[in-house]
Amino acid sequence: MAAPARPNSGPPITPAGMAALKARYDHLLGTERPEIVAIVSWAAGNGDRSENGDYIYGRKRMREIDRELGYLARRMKACRVIDPAEQRDQDRVFFGATVELADEDDARRTITILGDDEQDAGKGRVGWSSPIARALRGACVGDVRTVRLPDGVKEWEVMAIRYE
Repeated sequence: MAAPARPNSGPPITPAGMAALKARYDHLLGTERPEIVAIVSWAAGNGDRSENGDYIYGRKRMREIDRELGYLARRMKACRVIDPAEQRDQDRVFFGATVELADEDDARRTITILGDDEQDAGKGRVGWSSPIARALRGACVGDVRTVRLPDGVKEWEVMAIRYE
């Protein structure tokens, strides 16, 4: 008897994040790879392949593309799509929350907790498994959370939570 199917419990990702992974996969498979295959085929027809830069580079690039395609396929299969706007308890910090924080010096910072594939610290987008996201999970407005960062321990107070 087969085991019952379990719901996908992989790493979370937003619908936009999944669309970006799929767009990258489609671009590699539909555009870049066929161009490299054409170059390699043309270069192979030129004779000696041992000193043929187009052939050597093309084969190397094709391996890189195939490796990335495999990674993207596994990642898209493993991730579970969560729409932040559909979070049931929007008074607490969960996946997809945009959180305004204040430190001990009342310096304010706004972050959005997204999938690890979507993180961009420069834009205030932190990954679900980052230290600050782990520390903030389940927090309410007014809660103070301690975050262990590479440069030491820092305390942040949750000032506001919203889901977009």
